[in-house]
Amino acid sequence: MSSRNVEFCTSCGVRLVEEGAVKFPCPECGHEIGRCGSCRQQGNVYTCPKCGFQAP
Repeated sequence: MSSRNVEFCTSCGVRLVEEGAVKFPCPECGHEIGRCGSCRQQGNVYTCPKCGFQAP
């Protein structure tokens, strides 16, 4: 996992302070991904900034 501490949603860029926000390693490369509760609920696509992996 990356040593960089993700503070913003990878999908929409909002700060990860709301309930339901999560941080997890990219399934492909392990880079840390951040997702806000809204994007998770809506199934918005995220793209890993390191390897380009995409998923909802």
